[in-house]
Amino acid sequence: MMWRETTLLVVLLLLIHRSHARCLPSSCGNITHVSYPFRLQADPEKCGNKRYELVCENNVTVLYLHSAKYHVQAINYNNYTVRVVDPAIQHHNCSSLPLRSLSRSNFSDTYDDYTDPYQAGLRAYGNWKALSFEHTVFLNCNHSLRGNGKYVETEKCVKWDSKGYAYAVGGDLKAEDFEVGCDVKLVAPTSLWSFNNHSYASMHRALAYGFEISWVQLVCENHCRLSPSDCYFDYSRRKLKCSFGILQVLILQASRISQIFIMAWACKIVFGVPLIVALVICKWRKRHASMFENIENYLEQNSLAPIRYSYKEIKKMTGSFKEKLGEGAFGSVFKAKLRSGPFVAIKMLGKSKGNGQDFINEVATIGRIHHQNVVQLIGFCVSGSKRALVYEFMSNGSLDKIIFSKEGSEQLSYEKIYDISVGVARGIAYLHHGCEMQILHFDIKPHNILLDENFIPKIFDFGLAKLHPIENSIVTMTAARGTIGYMAPELFYKNIGGVSHKADVYSFGMFLMEMASKRKNLNPHAERSSQMYFPFWIYDHIREEENIDIQDLTEEEKKIAKKMIIVALWCIQLKPSNRPSMNKVVKMLEGNIEDLEIPPEPTLYPDEMSTNDQTINSASTTHSLNYFM
Repeated sequence: MMWRETTLLVVLLLLIHRSHARCLPSSCGNITHVSYPFRLQADPEKCGNKRYELVCENNVTVLYLHSAKYHVQAINYNNYTVRVVDPAIQHHNCSSLPLRSLSRSNFSDTYDDYTDPYQAGLRAYGNWKALSFEHTVFLNCNHSLRGNGKYVETEKCVKWDSKGYAYAVGGDLKAEDFEVGCDVKLVAPTSLWSFNNHSYASMHRALAYGFEISWVQLVCENHCRLSPSDCYFDYSRRKLKCSFGILQVLILQASRISQIFIMAWACKIVFGVPLIVALVICKWRKRHASMFENIENYLEQNSLAPIRYSYKEIKKMTGSFKEKLGEGAFGSVFKAKLRSGPFVAIKMLGKSKGNGQDFINEVATIGRIHHQNVVQLIGFCVSGSKRALVYEFMSNGSLDKIIFSKEGSEQLSYEKIYDISVGVARGIAYLHHGCEMQILHFDIKPHNILLDENFIPKIFDFGLAKLHPIENSIVTMTAARGTIGYMAPELFYKNIGGVSHKADVYSFGMFLMEMASKRKNLNPHAERSSQMYFPFWIYDHIREEENIDIQDLTEEEKKIAKKMIIVALWCIQLKPSNRPSMNKVVKMLEGNIEDLEIPPEPTLYPDEMSTNDQTINSASTTHSLNYFM
């Protein structure tokens, strides 16, 4: 019986291979070679990847990116990039501009987010990835800036306002480069590196050249199966590389040996199939039995009692995974219903780290927690390669869907926003100081805060969390973890201090700043230049005792917003030692605004730190450090 099943499997694999072999390259206009992963809309269903579908319109190859149309200029299958250009830009018309702003923030900003089919073109050096296109920023100023060499006149090609002056800045525009009285009108990317920043004609040619986006993550998922996030493109050798540790290399070699055996098995099917299949099945069962044993042992040793469900029960509870609530690098979350009646959320985990370590990691943290502001774990499932976690259901979903949308944010008064912020602070303080082991979350952001029917916030997603003895202040880290924009600087710059619970404090500070302003901290295509990086802009207003002009607020709401912003500015100090503990953060938020001191000016890079330290006298610095211990 096993012989027949194996033979049928091989025949099916051969048929699939032959069917894929019939997928010939397509062409449209100047793009004469469209092949995997790309496909044209008219290609057979089996050809290419649906996420990388292109359209042929009037003999022009079109790519739809973030619901906008772009013309494909070239596809480079050697470095996994595709160059596109906004169709509104015309080579010989200097007044033509893109239809919409587009910057790095439009693409994935996490190290392990493989749900977005395209990333901003990646240029890799060693194990570090850098975004490889520059921007041209268009501004409208209410006065002439002829003395500023960075601001290039648009040579009367572009005119935003009859009373203003139109300028363009090539390359990335830093916060300190902004001139008072100038508003950002448009941010456009380019991958042409040789353009002249002091000539608008050259800038326009660079825009017409277009910009590169990458599909390297798709290739990495196949090339570096053990750890796609450690995959990078080596430009010097023109090939992909996997940055593995010794253990991962050994596992990879074992995996390759297994592949050789499988190939040999296919060639010598008549002689070795039954034995090899039996060995593979035995090894697979042993591996997953070991994973389950690790999880069971952990639960028993730590006196945890979440309910154990079978995969059949999980499937029945979700109605065969009918209603998806969300999706991320960890897997997918589905709405489900218990037999007793209440709704729950079931998180189906994707690929496991090590021997079920990511699963154990989440159960180890959330399984022992019972706090109003931390989501409750109800049960779990381990069945073969299937792993699931069952949580209480949060009817109002994740906070980012409310706070960052105009319609959603209107539901929340500033008083409610303040209550949510304090609730999150209490939850983090409990993780840091309320358990036998300190729990560091490492991914605090609005996306990981869930709201119940009463808008009570609950911290979610402990996949990156780390357990740590309370008496030890410094955590050993082998790699940075978290989401860019919320990650503490010490995860990148080792010379400013060790990694500790203060990393979560920094993330909370960035979160709190966004709550106070009801918008993302970094917004390169904002309508006004003053809104580009909110923490820098708001610090000047707070220091000068100016009104906080975020939106139409009552005096009481302005007071609440100001308190939240001052606390946030303390939390995002560059040095970990200058940030308060989460217990202190809770006290600051619940206390009077009159008791709060204005913190030192925030900085982004260690090289700025020495300059700023010189402006703060030693007495005030010492006071600040004692204030937060």
